[in-house]
Amino acid sequence: MSPAVALAAVAALLVLATLVGVAHRRREGRRRDGGDLRFDPADADGAALGATATLVQFSTETCARCPQVRRLLGSYAATHGNLAHIEVDLTYRPDLSARYRVLQTPTTFLLDASGVVRARFGGVPAQDALATAIASLA
Repeated sequence: MSPAVALAAVAALLVLATLVGVAHRRREGRRRDGGDLRFDPADADGAALGATATLVQFSTETCARCPQVRRLLGSYAATHGNLAHIEVDLTYRPDLSARYRVLQTPTTFLLDASGVVRARFGGVPAQDALATAIASLA
């Protein structure tokens, strides 16, 4: 292989990796539809759902961004009445990642009062998207 072909291959690989990274970054923290999922409170040791809405955070012990999301969601739950925050550690319950289709941590679900997933956020939720999603349930 000539040096020019090798250099072109490396450059093409770098461009492709950059495009994949940018696409992934744009999706992170954005609100997505919850699909047809319903969260079972028994999966969180019987934690109580909020009267209006519940924020369920899926995390692991090795997740670097999970403490930041825990503080963010905890502050939302403290300042918004009838809103609960539940954290589920997938380190001890890996079966839940398949059941709820969680591919990364942190992942956050916004549940309505009956436990139906109305929105989901991969990564650190964008504050404006999270506020809009919570307001849509009020």
